[in-house]
Amino acid sequence: MLAVDGVRAVCRFRDDGAFVEGYGLLPERELIKLAHFAHEYKRIVQANADQLSMFTGVSGWTPPSGWMVHGSKVSVCGVANLVCTVKNSEGNLTEVMDHLLEASHY
Repeated sequence: MLAVDGVRAVCRFRDDGAFVEGYGLLPERELIKLAHFAHEYKRIVQANADQLSMFTGVSGWTPPSGWMVHGSKVSVCGVANLVCTVKNSEGNLTEVMDHLLEASHY
């Protein structure tokens, strides 16, 4: 993932939120925090997708394919149990999400 343009850090976490591994320009302490944030955010996105499915009666909301929080300079992207930070001026978020999806199957 670090070879993808703009990606600054990436980490993997378990289904219970525990940090598994992380790489990139953040210290390990920050990678652990990123994994914790991603786990909690993934749970929120799943709950919202479940509600959309229930309220709209339209299929395809669950399971969600991923999520993204887009800031002015940096974005955080997550798919399954992977999360990464991306410098917006250097990366293509669609490309990042495609790579996360692929890597999530390893």
